[in-house]
Amino acid sequence: MMGWDPPSIPLLAALGIILAALYCAGLLRLRRTGVRWPWHRTLSFLSGCAILTAVTGLAIEGYGVALFSAFMFQHMTLSTLVPPLLVMGSPGLLLFAAVPDHGRGRRVRRTTLRLARSRMSRIALHPGFAIPVFLFSFYGLYFSSIFDTLNSSWLGHTGMELFFLVSGLMFIIPILSIGPLPMRQSNLGRLLDIFLEMPLHVFFGVVFMMAPTVLVASFADPPPSWGINPVDDQAVAGALAWSYGEPVALLIVLIFASRWRRDEERSATSPTDYDEAKDAEDLESYNTFLRTLGTRR
Repeated sequence: MMGWDPPSIPLLAALGIILAALYCAGLLRLRRTGVRWPWHRTLSFLSGCAILTAVTGLAIEGYGVALFSAFMFQHMTLSTLVPPLLVMGSPGLLLFAAVPDHGRGRRVRRTTLRLARSRMSRIALHPGFAIPVFLFSFYGLYFSSIFDTLNSSWLGHTGMELFFLVSGLMFIIPILSIGPLPMRQSNLGRLLDIFLEMPLHVFFGVVFMMAPTVLVASFADPPPSWGINPVDDQAVAGALAWSYGEPVALLIVLIFASRWRRDEERSATSPTDYDEAKDAEDLESYNTFLRTLGTRR
């Protein structure tokens, strides 16, 4: 499963490589202009790109078509591990820091901000929409005929993988992103979002662990030469759905709690500075701040 064996059209594997290349190009731009960039953001984003490329470009991609445990490992990686790594890399901040505020760079900034503050973004990142979409990737797909229909073709299989990645990003961006957002929840609201999602995907995993028969037809008949009992493999898939996301969720909670504590400390020690920091998160104020980067260079 760990050998390099991409599908005939390695869409997501190529996406991981492209994203990493663009991020590195931004880092080189910053280095030339003397602007420092936190190393932990670079490590986080490039790790997310590497994992995205690996989980869709290694031989596990082929096993994922017929083996439930392999596909569930891909699903959980794409929806719960890769998105936080990408978001904590702050690619939006890097874009604004690396792109000059004149000529084509100014147009790129304006277009990016327009998309970030658009109605479509506001709807997509609203918890009332993002959380149901994220949960649909578990309950809506596997407990209906949609999964079997999509998994029967390369386009459908790849489309599901892309959906897992996008739905994971929609869920985690409002919680962890420090860039400009069309709306920003309170810390308490974001914490509730985390704890609302966690037990629901745990219950999903328990259902598959306890099921006495195969629930997803696509994985009912693995190749005989593999010697795999599909019910046992389904239990393994359920265990992955139950356990895989818990350490990641715990890490997200710790990161979020640390940020919340810093917010409270700033609010308590310097209300004026805290209010200014909150105002800077407004898209227009944030844009003005980013433009000053050019003068600092």
